Amino acid sequence: MIWTIIWFAVAALAVAVDQITKVLAVKYLADGSVTVIPGILNFTYVENDGMALGLMDDQRWVFITLSTVAIIGLSVYMIGWKPKSKFACAALSLIIGGGVGNMIDRFFYVGIQGDTVGEKVVRDFIDVRMFGELWPWVFNVADACVCVGGGMLFLWCVISIVKEAKEERAAKRAVKATAEGLADVSTEDATEAVTEEKAPCESDKEKDQEKNDE
Repeated sequence: MIWTIIWFAVAALAVAVDQITKVLAVKYLADGSVTVIPGILNFTYVENDGMALGLMDDQRWVFITLSTVAIIGLSVYMIGWKPKSKFACAALSLIIGGGVGNMIDRFFYVGIQGDTVGEKVVRDFIDVRMFGELWPWVFNVADACVCVGGGMLFLWCVISIVKEAKEERAAKRAVKATAEGLADVSTEDATEAVTEEKAPCESDKEKDQEKNDE
C-alpha cells in the first residue's frame, strides 16, 4: 500500500512541476524567447490545441478522450495489479502525471496568443534547438514526463521479455539435465542388477570346479 501512495505522489509531483513551470512560462516568456544554452536550448512560449509536442492540431476532444482512458487504465493497473517492478511503476507514474498535467490545460487554460486566443490550449515552452529542423517541436514538462515514462516502460518490457526467455531456456536445460541424470541412474542400476545376478552364478561355478578338482 505504501508504495502505491509513493507512486501516486510521484505522479502528483510531476503535475505540480508541470503546472508551476507553465505559469512561469506565461508570466516571463509571453513577450519573447529566452536563450538558455546558445544553439541548444531556448525557452519559447507557444500554445497548441493538439497532442504532445504540438502534433495534430484541432483534435482536442480526441486527445481528452484518449488521455482520460489511458490515465484511468494505468491508475487501475497500478492499484489493482501492483506491479512488482519499481522501475515500471516509476514509468507509469511519470506517464500518469504527464497526462494529467496536459489534461488540466485542455480543460481549463484559455489561449492568449494569435489564432488560439479564447480556445482551450496546452502551454509549451521547452524549445530544443540543437537538432535544427530535425526537431521543430516545442514541448513542456508534462510531455517530457510522458516521453521519458514511455521510454522507461518500453525498456522494462524489453528487459522482461529477454529475462523470461533466458529463464525459459534455463528451465528447459534443467529439465533436460534431470532427464539425462535419471537415465544415467537407471543405467547404473541395471548394470548393478546384472552384476549381482552374475555373481551367484560365478560363485556356483567356482564351487563346482573345486568339487571336480577334489
